[in-house]
Amino acid sequence: MFDKILIANRGEIACRVMKSARKMGIKSVAVYSDADAAALHVRMADEAVHIGPPPASQSYIVIDKIIEAVRKTGAQAVHPGYGFLSERAEFAQALDAMGVAFIGPPVGAIEAMGDKITSKKLAAEAGVSTVPGYMGLIDDAEHAVTIAKQIGYPVMIKASAGGGGKGMRIAWTDDEAREGFARSKSEAASSFGDDRIFIEKFVTQPRHIEIQVLGDKHGNCLYLNERECSIQRRNQKVIEEAPSPFLDAATRKAMGEQAVALAKAVDYCSAGTVEFIVDGARNFYFLEMNTRLQVEHPVTELITGVDIVEQMIRVAAGEKLALTQGDVKLDGWAIESRLYAEDPYRNFLPSIGRLRTYRPPTEERSDTHAVRNDTGVFEGGEISMYYDPMIAKLCSWGPDRAAAIETMRGALDAFEVEGIGHNLPFLSAVLDHPRFISGDITTAFIAEEYPDGFAGAKLDIALLRRVAAAVSAMNRVAEIRRARITGRMDNHERKVGSDWVVSLGREHFPVMIAADREGSTVEFGDGTRHRVVSSWTPGQSLARMVVDGEPLVLKVSRITGGFRVRLRGADLKATVLSPRMADLAALMPEKAPPDTSRLLLCPMPGLVVRIDVKVGDEVFDGQALAMVEAMKMENVLRAERNAKVSKILAKPGDSLAVDDVILEFE
Repeated sequence: MFDKILIANRGEIACRVMKSARKMGIKSVAVYSDADAAALHVRMADEAVHIGPPPASQSYIVIDKIIEAVRKTGAQAVHPGYGFLSERAEFAQALDAMGVAFIGPPVGAIEAMGDKITSKKLAAEAGVSTVPGYMGLIDDAEHAVTIAKQIGYPVMIKASAGGGGKGMRIAWTDDEAREGFARSKSEAASSFGDDRIFIEKFVTQPRHIEIQVLGDKHGNCLYLNERECSIQRRNQKVIEEAPSPFLDAATRKAMGEQAVALAKAVDYCSAGTVEFIVDGARNFYFLEMNTRLQVEHPVTELITGVDIVEQMIRVAAGEKLALTQGDVKLDGWAIESRLYAEDPYRNFLPSIGRLRTYRPPTEERSDTHAVRNDTGVFEGGEISMYYDPMIAKLCSWGPDRAAAIETMRGALDAFEVEGIGHNLPFLSAVLDHPRFISGDITTAFIAEEYPDGFAGAKLDIALLRRVAAAVSAMNRVAEIRRARITGRMDNHERKVGSDWVVSLGREHFPVMIAADREGSTVEFGDGTRHRVVSSWTPGQSLARMVVDGEPLVLKVSRITGGFRVRLRGADLKATVLSPRMADLAALMPEKAPPDTSRLLLCPMPGLVVRIDVKVGDEVFDGQALAMVEAMKMENVLRAERNAKVSKILAKPGDSLAVDDVILEFE
């Protein structure tokens, strides 16, 4: 077994690999760019080597710099994590040439499966179901249109060397095929150094289900069941679960056996994932094979008990797999929610800055539930514009799907993140969505259920009443504290009123609160009562309440006249006023938001790639105006109405902050 391994990656996956290495008694080496000098993975490692400037193209994906770090530290093996160099055959070859083990598959498998065109041909030869498409090289945008027409719209335009949603577009028309080809080609060149593109039929009403495979160097290969990855946005997975709520045992077995057959066809060893598109009739089609550790591997670990990273290390060291297909179990249900530095209220655009607050829920495991958080950040750390926006993977486990969902809900409610925009509210909203709860999901779920973007979840009236009761109890505690500070009377509690009006958005609840040593009873105007028990004290940002015997976790902060309350994807202004003050507040006019319709504002921190118009141009609704690159993604900014450009205030190469003005219109 190895004494020391180098992790050629950063963030949460580098930390994840280090945990298994530490458990196995293996020392770990981190590499880091200037932007990551104080990163968590650097702190966790036994050694750390600086490899260059912040851009990955000058540090993390420069093979020579990683090789030099290996030489410098004497590492005997390298784990690439995912992304970066994980599927670069030349990297594995360079390590092999210096006698260092690559903790991944052999070069031949990387070359065969890492190229989507070649992999589809091999999959077809191995008897794996494949999607109709064009696997040859595509000359230009017009050639792409011709091919798309032959296949039949809609089509998927994809980078041959792609992954993680980069270099991927769906086209429904000729114009979309032209633009999709150009954008996919550009993103593929910048992200992978390979601009080859292919086109395949886009399966409507699809589910994205993948099979985890594991092989050794002695010809043994097995599958660790499946993962459902259908909750996606822009082809990027958001929530994954294992097993799939859609598959039956026969389909699971058929998909698993095909995945293993494909792996054996290329003499695959190490961990890998065979991805399939599954239609409503459970017909499945090969999508691609990822010759690396997958982002969502924790859910498989939770339901099988197999440490996939440990197995990768053991296989790289030449050991045989210690388990057979018959040993693979399916224990309970697991869900993974990806925490992204993306603002759901701004169409999920990237957000950067300092994590003023970062307090994940406590990790735990029992016979009834489990919470796991794979992360690479810490409170006070910076979220950089140079790398992927994912900052944590929150996982839950339960004996069945309903239990796993309920555990995830509580964990999301208890996850505190401040200082950046993030998608925690959106994740909570999805977990509460009736379609997700029923398992009736496809890869179009987000587009179908949130066609106009995300503006926060709407809580049902029963939950709003529980929140109102909890807020009443918190307000009473805050008022008692205020009375003590101001010294109004010796018996402070007698001076705190019992009649209040709690307002949550457009809902108003007259309440009367009566307290005792065990808690508070809140009586509503209609005579119904709720019992509230809590140890919350003013200043605590997380209020763990029990309302009518059921837990209720609120993120709270004081505002004038009440609290800001966040839970289950909702962000509420909760005011608590006396009946007279509530009557007067109802007469106050609402302040209108500022008019920004004559401005094109930068929606995220990023770099201006190009400006597509000039002063005096007449632009139409939907026309491309500019492109901004942020966190490795190119974002086209479009006109929202017909207008005339009067000023251009930014130029290519400018680094902009959120809401910086790019254009002005007449």
